[in-house]
Amino acid sequence: MNLKKWVIFAVLTLLLSILAACSEDSNDAADSNDSATETTEDGEKVLNFTNKVNIATMDPSIATDEASFNFLAATTEGLYRLDENAKITEGIATGHKVSEDGLTWTFTLREDATWGNGDPVTAHDFVYAWRRAVNPDTGSEYGPYMMNNVIKNATKVSGGELPVEKLGVKADGDYTLVVNLENPTPYFESLTTFGTFFPLNQDFVEEQGDKFATNSDTVLANGPYTLENWESTSDSWELVKNDNYWDADAVKMDKLTFKVVKDPQTAVDLYESGAMDRIDLSADLVDKYSTHEDYVVSPDTFVHFIKFNQTTSEALANRNIRAAISRAFNKQALVDEILNNGSIVANGLIPKDFTPLPKSGEDFREVSGDLVTYDLEKAKKLWEKGLEELGTDTVELELLTGDDKTTKTLVEYLANQLSTNLPGLKINLKQVPKEQRLDLDTKMDYQLQVSRWGPDFLDPFTFMNLWTTKSGNNMMGYSNPEYDKLVKKTATTLASDNAARYENFLEAEKILFEDAAIAPIYQSSRAQLISPKVKGIHVNPFGATYEYKWADVAE
Repeated sequence: MNLKKWVIFAVLTLLLSILAACSEDSNDAADSNDSATETTEDGEKVLNFTNKVNIATMDPSIATDEASFNFLAATTEGLYRLDENAKITEGIATGHKVSEDGLTWTFTLREDATWGNGDPVTAHDFVYAWRRAVNPDTGSEYGPYMMNNVIKNATKVSGGELPVEKLGVKADGDYTLVVNLENPTPYFESLTTFGTFFPLNQDFVEEQGDKFATNSDTVLANGPYTLENWESTSDSWELVKNDNYWDADAVKMDKLTFKVVKDPQTAVDLYESGAMDRIDLSADLVDKYSTHEDYVVSPDTFVHFIKFNQTTSEALANRNIRAAISRAFNKQALVDEILNNGSIVANGLIPKDFTPLPKSGEDFREVSGDLVTYDLEKAKKLWEKGLEELGTDTVELELLTGDDKTTKTLVEYLANQLSTNLPGLKINLKQVPKEQRLDLDTKMDYQLQVSRWGPDFLDPFTFMNLWTTKSGNNMMGYSNPEYDKLVKKTATTLASDNAARYENFLEAEKILFEDAAIAPIYQSSRAQLISPKVKGIHVNPFGATYEYKWADVAE
């Protein structure tokens, strides 16, 4: 089926399902939406939201996904957090000092912060949590990814060469935390806002054992909210105001409720009925609701791409095969017709409008340029060359992806494009819940996978370090010593020279796509319906997507 016919077919199919379920126009929908905001009989303020997926884990050492980090940020507080302008503001730390060489950071902690069990939050909680995150026995992906080559000795500790006690973090009394870095790290302050660096109450964690962070009773909060009525298989849960939080006066909402809704039309129906205050719109619903008074489009910095597992397929171990697949699908049609939500084509790894070059101020993406574009003629030549090198004329591959409706439409489009444009290629789809997909990724039990990455801190390193040979997030068998060298230098010998660091990043990104390590697809935007009564919920450019601390209801 050619592209135009396929797009028309997909859109008509989705529109028919919409018309069967809902007959109001956008103005009728606006009139019928009594906000889901509630004031209960006892005066509680409540907001209700949908969530596309379950919370995979509430263990900050184990978390790797957006949903987990969102709710960790709502219930747990680290040294700092981001305010409404994405500026770093006080958390458990009230301030810090940095040594002249940039290697020693000394944080002063507040003395009025407590855990849910009444214990004070101390420097020892940070020491324990950070050691746990890099302890190889924990099995954390993010601990080594975030701390190696940053915290002194983290690389050797995570590699089993040194005991965890050698990690460069210590408590100087209960309320002073001293951190020794491996190298000066320009983005270290922003790192401290991220979930992997959150504290843990050692006695509580060890008391829970294997049950820690698997349900509400085995999670301990020190942040704005507590997590209630949740377990690992839950499709609904609540954030409830934590009256013991040191800054509880700033928390205006009594409760935020969340319900997993994977079908976009179901989400719209809930919004129109007044059951929800915020929902995500799929591409087929955007045209219908783009004139709705509650319609909001928010660009973000998530980049979506295809991962090639070079260890489970002889074909994917071939660079020409990977390069052909990278160029064989029409990305512009995908963002215009399939997504239809403001997303843009991605032709590299670092997102647009994320970070400027230190000297010129030019956007990194603009300077680096388009590194891999839709090019059917070139794709076919690379494909033929790859097949010749493999000694075959057919290749069969499995594409792993999530199970929500929007993703299903997207991957069906990708599979159709690839099998149509590359003769002899057969794509089998494997759709699973997100938690299962993450598990298969960790085990490297896949061939192709649609994945994405959002920045954890404000620096290109958050993307570039993903694909170094020993990265806990690589999980696809990619390795290039020159790439490793360039990226490592940005965190070591060039750590104090930001301009030189960015030159390395530019060079490394080109190598990544010369190797066809991944196939970029698009940089996403969110099309949503949000009740005008919702205010104070901030969307962060890095780290946890949403900041719920200052959520409120407009008068």
